[in-house]
Amino acid sequence: MSVVDSRGPAAPKRRAHGVPSLRERVAEVNEVKALAEAGPGQAATAAQHRRGKRTVRERLDLLFDEGTFTEIEALRRHRATGFGLEARRPHTDGVVTGWGLVDGRVVFAYAHDFRIFGGALGEAHAEKICKVMDLAESAGAPIVGLCDGAGARIQEGVSALAGYGGIFQRNVRNSGVIPQISVVLGPCAGGAAYSPALTDFVFMVRGTAQMFITGPEVVRSVTGEEITHEGLGGADVHAETSGVAAFAYDDEETCLADVRCLLALLPSNNRELPPVAPSADPVGRRCEALLDLVPANPQQGYDMRAVLAEIVDDGEVFEVHELWATNVICGLARLGGHVIGLVANQPSSLAGVLDISAAEKAARFVQYCDAFNIPLVTFVDVPGFLPGVDQEHGGVIRHGAKLLYAYCNATVPRVQVILRKAYGGAYIVMDSRSIGTDLSLAWPVNEIAVMGAEGAADVVFRKEIARSENPALARAAHIAEYSEQLMHPYYAAERGLVDDVIDPAETRIRLAGALTMLRGKHAELPSRKHGNPPQ
Repeated sequence: MSVVDSRGPAAPKRRAHGVPSLRERVAEVNEVKALAEAGPGQAATAAQHRRGKRTVRERLDLLFDEGTFTEIEALRRHRATGFGLEARRPHTDGVVTGWGLVDGRVVFAYAHDFRIFGGALGEAHAEKICKVMDLAESAGAPIVGLCDGAGARIQEGVSALAGYGGIFQRNVRNSGVIPQISVVLGPCAGGAAYSPALTDFVFMVRGTAQMFITGPEVVRSVTGEEITHEGLGGADVHAETSGVAAFAYDDEETCLADVRCLLALLPSNNRELPPVAPSADPVGRRCEALLDLVPANPQQGYDMRAVLAEIVDDGEVFEVHELWATNVICGLARLGGHVIGLVANQPSSLAGVLDISAAEKAARFVQYCDAFNIPLVTFVDVPGFLPGVDQEHGGVIRHGAKLLYAYCNATVPRVQVILRKAYGGAYIVMDSRSIGTDLSLAWPVNEIAVMGAEGAADVVFRKEIARSENPALARAAHIAEYSEQLMHPYYAAERGLVDDVIDPAETRIRLAGALTMLRGKHAELPSRKHGNPPQ
């Protein structure tokens, strides 16, 4: 038999007389499968490597435990005609589908093969993806898509577009049912970009991955703007500006290694709890370093990442959207071996205020954790929502309501820790007792109020300050009065809005105890078809 090229394998040689034996048939099948696995040839593989990209099977080897991947529909071929397609019918039709093990747990995957039709999606290609998505749903296991395709196969017309519709429908049906991860390793343009956008997490590789609805050529012809593929839809654009990508990497090896790390923190489906991993980090460890990491002065910044690393097991936080909306931190970690979701204001970025992007980022993360039974711990040090015309006109009310809705709707265990300031509506939104957090703990320097003492004094004592012979002195006195009466560390605790004021060094111990107590929590929402969250 000849080597498989874009036209597919040559017909197997047959006996001149008689029916081939079973052994001959087995040998024939193995030969066809081997050729299908080899792909379209060395020239196409070399071209893929010159682009800085691995082949489809090299990528699957990086994703799965060694020797565990089982391929399905390797012999699938398209049945389209016209434009020369009838003469080009390679096996796999440009996508490899199947399942394997990641750290011993079943995971399904589909991976585009850019060497065949540029990874473009046709009818058979789409049917293969839909089948493996259905299998993942039936088995209750995560699915990972390795995206490297040129969009719809133009020669197949509307059949290719309908194929995307079937994929999108399954993305939505499986949302919140099984983890869905998209790894963009090459072009992902037009309608193809919507499937990753519908999944839970998007990984991208710098220099090779691009996502956009309309490419640079269309942008140039319509608007006159000049921009490169990377500048329009590269990994850094989507990781830092648009928020489409949760992760961006310099190479495929590191990217796929982190996909494996993320899967280790997620349950297989929404009926299971996340996997527990033993840790040598004692649950009863005091965190004395916290007393020096966080300044008592609420006007002084610090890095919340250092605080989280001190509290969680082994100092490891798998941060999501690290480069986008940096004024809020979202990530997965373990505490006592159990997976938790972290949401925290970041005082070193915009003083930790909430804005449009931060609210949207945190809301989606909260919804994800709630869907997959991951307890939420919220660390609060927030001066309020970011003021400004751009924020108001951009819909900060609507976007802030997304985070409020997500917390109010969450039924997983929820614990709030107030480190320092918690002002105004931002305090309420950051999982306060009034919106249903199970426990609220506060450090001894907490300040919970409608606004900061300075602003409050300017409003409440405006007339008194104006009439004073020494307005500056009067203002200082009224600020001190307001702080003493309404912003002392025990004010909220006296009113039951904080359950305890704790030693910061005991934060890890108290959180571990609280989450152990809440592990059996069961809460039900009212019967309804679905809610109508703000968009």
